[in-house]
Amino acid sequence: MDIDLRRLRYFVTVAEELSFVRGAERLKMTQPALSRQIRALEDDLGASLLQRGPLGTALTRAGGQLLEDARPLLAASLALQRRVRLAGREGHHFTIGFMPGVIVTPIVRQFRALAPEVNVQVLHTTPTDQVDYLLDGRVDVCFVRLPLPVDTFEIVPLFPEPRIAALSDEHPLAGAQTVHITELTPYRLLQDSADVPEWRGTDVDAAVARNPPEAERPTSIEESLEAVASGTGFIVVPAGLADFYRRPDIRYVQLAGVAPRMVALAYARNRKMPSIDQFAKIVIAALGSA
Repeated sequence: MDIDLRRLRYFVTVAEELSFVRGAERLKMTQPALSRQIRALEDDLGASLLQRGPLGTALTRAGGQLLEDARPLLAASLALQRRVRLAGREGHHFTIGFMPGVIVTPIVRQFRALAPEVNVQVLHTTPTDQVDYLLDGRVDVCFVRLPLPVDTFEIVPLFPEPRIAALSDEHPLAGAQTVHITELTPYRLLQDSADVPEWRGTDVDAAVARNPPEAERPTSIEESLEAVASGTGFIVVPAGLADFYRRPDIRYVQLAGVAPRMVALAYARNRKMPSIDQFAKIVIAALGSA
């Protein structure tokens, strides 16, 4: 039996809204038509997926399982469509993902000179979106900082990048040229402590107690720096970011006792483009290969 992806998308919408009315509004279709499609999906799968009651719509156990499995399936379907469309334009379009702190302009210029027939574009990425951009083809290659959360890419290690501490200009250690990470253990780290295990030292419980829960952490570098400037705590960032986020109320201090992060070029293993090989050679020649 083949699952109708259109019906699957309808189900996910209703499951997210827990309402046929709101689901129909999101899908821009009538509620009776949506109900018929959900019933047809239930018939196909041989299981009840949603329960209607006086308090609204609820997922059955089977519905909860389907919702968990359906989301990545639909995302993969959309990614497949995007990659195929982009492949149809191969030879004319090439998108490079970049991140703050890594200068790519000279490399992009060199690649454009080598392949003038290619429409080269650059796209800003963040650690939270670059994996999705690589998987669904929005970028063909991307400069990243390792490690990545998934192991589905070809990785070309380029160079190690030191990490530094961003402190408020009023922080007791703001005037130091270099501090050891253990000197910052008494202070609040505004990011996941797993990103900087050296900060936790030997007293893990005490350090974790000073680490805000995920829901209270800043969600972007801009928010993080605002929190740092206000004296809420400190963050550890790649050294390259300091040049992009200079501000008078922030001090960047060299860190000892913290491992550097590897900057690398990444691309999807299933992405077959001559431009990727050409670009990788230019990058390695310009930045080296670790």
